[in-house]
Amino acid sequence: MSDELHRYVVDHGMPPDDLLQDLIAETREQFTDRAGMQIDAAQGSFLTLLARMVQPQFAVEVGTFTGYSSICIARGLPAGGRLVCCDISEEFTSVARHYWQRADLGDVIELRLGPALDTLAAMSGDPIIELAFIDADKTGYRGYYEAILGRMPSGGLIVVDNVLWSGRIIDEFDASEDTVALREFNDVLANDRRVDVSMLTVGDGLTLARKR
Repeated sequence: MSDELHRYVVDHGMPPDDLLQDLIAETREQFTDRAGMQIDAAQGSFLTLLARMVQPQFAVEVGTFTGYSSICIARGLPAGGRLVCCDISEEFTSVARHYWQRADLGDVIELRLGPALDTLAAMSGDPIIELAFIDADKTGYRGYYEAILGRMPSGGLIVVDNVLWSGRIIDEFDASEDTVALREFNDVLANDRRVDVSMLTVGDGLTLARKR
């Protein structure tokens, strides 16, 4: 997709407001070499729409970075809805916490620092997970998926980012660890009879997996 066509897509959805634009700019300024980890604006508006459709009382995000996706999800939650964010970086999430406060979402979003699998395993006292977004280390995707799916009711939705991996997913000469892990993960989901799956070409590729 050309830059011009991408701009058209974003402008004809829910384009980033001033707060999200500020977050984009600050992320690029502070983390120049990591700014590509931030989700695409079209993905952000799509996450807000999904949250409004699913109406989860309890949602989980694995991989928060500077907070763009978490704000988008939280803005779509119903009254009383909660979002737990799992991340290991105090540096990245310090920016996220600042913008959560600016967005008046400090009482909606909870950050839990530490390995996500440990955080998910310790959620016995939390409600069932009705919506989840996975966008963290690629080799960990399978574990996060299984841990979340086991806590979901029928109709729960898991959204997974980077499933196309900038096209490297079909590059037969790319045998890097992350690429191989994503290929294996995509194959698992495509054949998992516990879920209905659709892979979309939004951003770097999003897979939606709805628990049957």
